[in-house]
Amino acid sequence: MAQNILLRNNVKVFGQGTQPLLFAHGFGCDQNMWRFITSPFENDYKIILFDYVGTGKSDLSAYSPERYSNLDGYAQDILDICTALELTDVIFIGHSVSCMIGILSSIQAPDLFKHLILVSPSPCYINYPPDYVGGFERQDIEELLDIMDKNYIGWASFLAPVVMKNEDQPQLTQELEASFCSTDPVSASIFAKATFYSDNRSDLPKVTLPSLILQCAEDAIAPTEVGYYLHRHLSGSTLKLMKATGHCPHMSHPGETIDLIKEYLTALDIN
Repeated sequence: MAQNILLRNNVKVFGQGTQPLLFAHGFGCDQNMWRFITSPFENDYKIILFDYVGTGKSDLSAYSPERYSNLDGYAQDILDICTALELTDVIFIGHSVSCMIGILSSIQAPDLFKHLILVSPSPCYINYPPDYVGGFERQDIEELLDIMDKNYIGWASFLAPVVMKNEDQPQLTQELEASFCSTDPVSASIFAKATFYSDNRSDLPKVTLPSLILQCAEDAIAPTEVGYYLHRHLSGSTLKLMKATGHCPHMSHPGETIDLIKEYLTALDIN
């Protein structure tokens, strides 16, 4: 059973240490997007990479539209992997929607996790004035998902530069667009709806673990107001405003991302 889960989620484990670092990729991405920041942690940590079912090189035959129509299904992937590898005291590092997926996992099984490192997180992408700025009007999300269903390639070419933002690194935008396009459109559409319609604000007070929030500048997907909101509502959180722009600092600004994660872990004396 454990081996089936490791194959199902294309799990990779490497590194010289014993402290687990579990990296969880964002929507439309796969574990390969972490390649710019993992090597500095290899000597001191056990690194775990994976692909959610329906993404990357996961076992697509294991995909269930029912399970993966909401974020709890993806959280179950994380819990399954932790169980299969017999992990404890996991430091979870999530990007984008995976930040909330990791939060849901930690609420379900707080004893499995030690810390949450949240890269470009958002608990809700839709604006709910006057109390919450998520970055999008509901109509914007509806139109974006409608385009996705009607013209998937066109949607990918529109969204990738908005997400990546760093025009001076066009190869990263091209990689993200290619990643979007390589994902099965049906499972991608289901994941997109689960992501962009999600509202996990009410889950934040349930989090018992300390966390690091990495908030980028000029992030169209998770604006700065979202970072401040999370910091206010996540007990024991540390907020770092990054110089990095866009939504994918682990790709566009790996040095700053590595430094901030290491700074956080060193302050906690974790290795």
